[in-house]
Amino acid sequence: MNEDEGKALATHEQELRRGTVVFASLVACRRPQYGYSLLTTLTEAGIATEANTLYPLLRRLEKQGLLTSVWNTEQARPRKYYTLTDSGAEVAAALHSHWLELNSSITQLWKDGTP
Repeated sequence: MNEDEGKALATHEQELRRGTVVFASLVACRRPQYGYSLLTTLTEAGIATEANTLYPLLRRLEKQGLLTSVWNTEQARPRKYYTLTDSGAEVAAALHSHWLELNSSITQLWKDGTP
């Protein structure tokens, strides 16, 4: 792969990852997560993301009513925990269905193109 092809691939991977991080964050927040724990959960699942991407995303999802947050000040370090709202759970379930359909479609396209 030449340098231009490598740059194009990196751009397309970044675009694919952006949408995946939104979906994965909703899925992971089915149980309470604070920012760093969510970063760790996503990384361990193979969906690495940067903190400067994740924290604005969490605020946006909360503003959209898909997540709710609660501060836990019982520990030495206060943490803001995010959890799915009912609306967020519905969106996550719908995205999961679409994800499965897209995966099936792409897999079929890949098989159909195999020599």
